[in-house]
Amino acid sequence: MLAFQFVATGAALYLPSLNADLIDDGVTQGDIGYIASTGGVMLAVTVVQVLCSVGSVYFGARAAMGFGRDVRGAIVARVGSFSAREMGTFGAPSLITRSTNDVQQVQMLVVMSCPILVMAPIMCIGGIVMAVRLDGGLALVLAVTVPVLAAVMTVVIAKMIPAFRQMQTRIDAVNRILREQITGIRVVRAFVREGFEESRFADANERLTDTALRVGRLMALMFPSVMLIANVTSVAVIWFGGHRIESGDMQVGALTAMLAYIMQILMSVMMASFIAMMAPRAAVCADRIGEVLGTEPTVRAPSDPVTALREPGVVEFRAAEFTFPGADDPVLRDITFRAQPGETTAIIGGTGSGKSTLLSLVPRLMDVTGGTALVGGVDVRQLDLDVLRSGIGFVPQRPYLFSGTVASNLRYGAPDATDEELWHALRVAQAADFVAKMPNGLESPIAQGGTTVSGGQRQRLAIARALVRRPDVYLFDDSFSALDLETDARLRAALAPETLTATVIVVAQRVSTIIDADRIVVLEDGAIVGLGTHSELLETCHEYAEIVESQRAVQEAS
Repeated sequence: MLAFQFVATGAALYLPSLNADLIDDGVTQGDIGYIASTGGVMLAVTVVQVLCSVGSVYFGARAAMGFGRDVRGAIVARVGSFSAREMGTFGAPSLITRSTNDVQQVQMLVVMSCPILVMAPIMCIGGIVMAVRLDGGLALVLAVTVPVLAAVMTVVIAKMIPAFRQMQTRIDAVNRILREQITGIRVVRAFVREGFEESRFADANERLTDTALRVGRLMALMFPSVMLIANVTSVAVIWFGGHRIESGDMQVGALTAMLAYIMQILMSVMMASFIAMMAPRAAVCADRIGEVLGTEPTVRAPSDPVTALREPGVVEFRAAEFTFPGADDPVLRDITFRAQPGETTAIIGGTGSGKSTLLSLVPRLMDVTGGTALVGGVDVRQLDLDVLRSGIGFVPQRPYLFSGTVASNLRYGAPDATDEELWHALRVAQAADFVAKMPNGLESPIAQGGTTVSGGQRQRLAIARALVRRPDVYLFDDSFSALDLETDARLRAALAPETLTATVIVVAQRVSTIIDADRIVVLEDGAIVGLGTHSELLETCHEYAEIVESQRAVQEAS
């Protein structure tokens, strides 16, 4: 690209000089042969310029598109390594904007910059040299116009940078509100809040529009200013050049070439100003991209990972503690218990007691801030992440299904699973009946997020997805909450023989779900206040007895 652009710019600078010779030595002398030969040279130079310009644009575009591809890939790779802490810091709407709109703005700058930033300085400097060679006195006009142009661009760009930064932030806000409204559309309609949401979006949209208009006015000011200076410069060159021709100090062809060089110089400055207009926004976007790429995930792969488990399937916490960044008090403190293969360990407690956070420490979605979490007898922070997570079947509190089919979602953790294995997992998860009734069975489409199925169906499909994987450790984070008591009981009965040799950890709200667990951990304000079986805890743990009594009272009342 550099080579092609250098040749193309050199050809463009050579053409006015040839044109001056053609006028002064050919037209004014009536020399048809000289006109024809010089015209032929000009035609050849033009062809070279066109071909080199095309080559420059082609290779510049390839470089820019490759750059955009690499930056997007780097952002997605870095976001994929983020823990819940980093995701909460940036927020999903901002990360989406940074990986799409921000990358597009930087990529567009690279597309435009590749040819222009090479061409503009060569043409500007080359034009000045050629203009001075033709007539040094007349070229002094540039000593006034170029500084004026630079001053105008500097003032406008200085005002544009903060406006562009504000605009990207307001794009984030529009994305966030729109995403909330689309995701929560049923809640909005159920509470008849369409008017409020429209007003909220209109307010964010209006702020974005105001900022964009302010930027647009600044951009609109730049081009007329540049053209005004260019036209005034042309008038001055013609005025002074006419007097020099009249006095015999200059020829007509030289004046024509001087005008061409002046316009080339000013055009190069104008094109540079066009890039300068794009640069502030791209710089803001680049800073935002740099923030993502420069953020080191708190959950990092160990430098010398352990790949062999000493006690496969065993999950253990030793005085584990977790505190969110900036929080005064820990969410979890002094958590100590051991879950073994062939046993079911249940975790119960009030809302906000840290149940889901505790479960997230096992697959290293977050890291303990004190104490130790172990899987297979090894500290999870020392385990190879692939080894750790490949042995875990995780069903999150909010089960998420990807766009695709029932089969593609079930095979998410086991790509080689057969159809029979999928149907077996569905039968265990009590999902085979409704999947069989779907038009295409396993190949029935699933929308993004699983919005085409009910909450209970989504939970059962997520449980089936974990079963297909056949891991050493099952983590069920309140994964039975959307099921009725009858389906819950059937599912637990079918699940028992499937997990005979695996470690099962269940977070639940209903006592009926965990009543048969081998071990029940009772959490209160992030600390363990009870540990034992159902019957033991009824006698020894006041908090557990209260939970049981409150749920029994609700059942009797209903």
